[in-house]
Amino acid sequence: MENPIDIREEAGVRFLHFGTDWVQGAMRLRTPHALELPYTREMMAGLLMRDAPWPRRVLSIGLGAGSLAKFIHRQLPEAVHTVVEIEPRVLAIARQYFRFPADDARLQVHLADGLDFMAQTDERWDLILLDAYDHDVRPGPLNSIEFYRCLREHLTDDGLLSANLFNRGRRYEGTVARLEYAFDQRLLAFASADHGNMIAFGAVGDAIDHDGAELRERAAAVQAATGLDLRPTVNRLLGAKADAGDRLRL
Repeated sequence: MENPIDIREEAGVRFLHFGTDWVQGAMRLRTPHALELPYTREMMAGLLMRDAPWPRRVLSIGLGAGSLAKFIHRQLPEAVHTVVEIEPRVLAIARQYFRFPADDARLQVHLADGLDFMAQTDERWDLILLDAYDHDVRPGPLNSIEFYRCLREHLTDDGLLSANLFNRGRRYEGTVARLEYAFDQRLLAFASADHGNMIAFGAVGDAIDHDGAELRERAAAVQAATGLDLRPTVNRLLGAKADAGDRLRL
C-alpha cells in the first residue's frame, strides 16, 4: 500500500504533506516562485558565503514541493540544476499543484534513490542541497558518515553542502557529529526559524571569513538581485559558533 501524499490550502498557501501533519513543502499562490518556508530561505544562505555568480552547478537531493528548484531556476539564471527524487508521485504532484517546471537545458530531474545516484556519478557541484525524508520524516541511510563523505567528494573547490535537518525528537547531536566528521570540522549548524528544523553548512576549498557588516551588505545585494531576504538569517549565521564573535568563519 502506498503512503498517502496530501495537499492542503490555508490563507493563500498550498502545503504538501506526506500523510502526516508535518509540512514537506509550501507555495504561496500569489508568489509561486518565492521561498515560503523560512528553512528553505536559510538553505540558500550559501549565497552570502561565496561570490556571485556562484553557484553555477547545483544538486538537490529531495524535491518536495520544488520550492528551492523553482527559485534557483528563476533567480539564478547561470545555474544548472540537477534534482534527485525517489518518489515519482512527488514529482507529478510538484508539477501539477506547485508549478514546478518541465526539464530543460538548466534543469534536469532524476527519479532515483539519492544513495544510488551519488554512488554512480562522477560529477561535481558548487552547491548540494540535501532535504530528503521519507513519509515518517526519517532520512534513513542518507544520515551516515559514508554518505556525507560522498557528498563532500562531489563538491567543487568552492563547494558547499546545505542540509535541512529535521526529526520528530528534535535531537540533532548525532547528525551534526557525523557531518562534522565527514567535513573535517568545517561545519556550521544553527536552529532554523522554522521550529524544530536545523540548517547545516559543510564547506570545502577556500576558507569563508566574513564579518557581520559584510554579511549584511551581501544580504542586501542578494535581495536586490533575487528578492530573497536573508537579513534575518545573518544573525543566525553569526550566532552559530559562540567563539566566533561578529564573524562567520567556515
